[in-house]
Amino acid sequence: MPTQPAGAGPRAGLPRASAADEALVATHVLLPALAGGLAQRRRGAMARAERRQADRPAIDTVRGLRDRYGPGPLRLRAGGRPMALLLDPGDLARVRRETPEPFAPAVAEQRRARARFRALAPAPAPGRRVTAAAPDPEPPPRQVALAVARRVHEEAGATLRQAAAAGALTWDGFAEGWWRAARRVVLGDAAAGDRALTDRLALLRNAGGWTVPRPAPRRARTEFLDRVRQRAAQAPPDSLAGAARQAGTDPVDLVPQWLSAFGTGGPVTLRALALLAASPQHAARVRGELALAGGLEGTGEPPFLRACVRESVRLWPPAPLLLRVSTRATAWRGALIPAGTVFAASIPYFHRDGPAGPAADAFVPEMWLDGRAAASPAFVPFGGGTGHCPGAHTVLLAAAAWLAALLAGHTFLLRPPVPLTPQAPVPVTLDHFALRFTVAPG
Repeated sequence: MPTQPAGAGPRAGLPRASAADEALVATHVLLPALAGGLAQRRRGAMARAERRQADRPAIDTVRGLRDRYGPGPLRLRAGGRPMALLLDPGDLARVRRETPEPFAPAVAEQRRARARFRALAPAPAPGRRVTAAAPDPEPPPRQVALAVARRVHEEAGATLRQAAAAGALTWDGFAEGWWRAARRVVLGDAAAGDRALTDRLALLRNAGGWTVPRPAPRRARTEFLDRVRQRAAQAPPDSLAGAARQAGTDPVDLVPQWLSAFGTGGPVTLRALALLAASPQHAARVRGELALAGGLEGTGEPPFLRACVRESVRLWPPAPLLLRVSTRATAWRGALIPAGTVFAASIPYFHRDGPAGPAADAFVPEMWLDGRAAASPAFVPFGGGTGHCPGAHTVLLAAAAWLAALLAGHTFLLRPPVPLTPQAPVPVTLDHFALRFTVAPG
């Protein structure tokens, strides 16, 4: 039975989940997130997740726990480790605000994944500065931003021509162009065709994910880091790696993080395109904004277009769980939670249930412009707070540039089976691998 049912007054302590509720959390919240792939979403798992709308049971489970136990955090054990499940937007805001101390984002599983990239990285040369923190704390330099717009425009044009020849724009066709642009943005134009680089990254991200640990493919890791070192040494100043090198930062350790951020940004961008294809009035507003702006400039992007990208992140968060580990004991509502506790938040619950308000299952990009999203402690765009997603600024810029290039002079229609319609609520789970668009001039 719950130790603090809903409606109970303040108590010296926090509720502990019953064994039955621990099983519910594992079955509906933790395991589906792991099965889908926290480091890299898996095609087969995403297809099954969309058929079942797998995020809905997680949302319903967390809502039920909040109803039974109160605002929490709810204490439980998962995988032999103490865990505190966040149930209240204010608590989520506190964890984000107090990252990285005392809530560190580098839980053991993340450290294992990152170590796979760093294990063979060369020691920095004397006098060189290595940045281990998030490598994208602010918008990229102007020369990089201008190059992002140019490179995306070129790759988007090639992608549209291929879509016209194939009769449809699919994930595979879009991803080919997305990754060519990503490699050019991170490492320069010479890296455009280096698919082996990002193929090995995908292999390492799967091996270094947050599922059952298994040894990283050593040969793939060696080949990946060899390619990173070679490409980074030759990267031009208008690439992320080249700009970092000019600033006195060794980019070798940052390249995997930038490329991983682009791995997240591709699905976000195609889902945003799907939202606009299903909402002609929003697509018309984007086109009008682009016409007034004269296209996408490298120093920024039209605000409504950016809002559409952020709304795609809210509706389908790339990482369904936010995880932090406490570096010291922390006080919560009169109780002390010990150091080493994993704090977990189900992002679909915060984005799609009561904390999200009336916009929960609707496409409302306007909230990112009128202050509603900024005022809500429930929304976690690209990680949010101090523990924000590495590369978020550059990937947001690239995503907006892609949408601008695709929508300029073209209309996109979703092909059956259509997962999005203007009249129905936005589904909580959307398989980006299955999206297909008809592309028409206009």
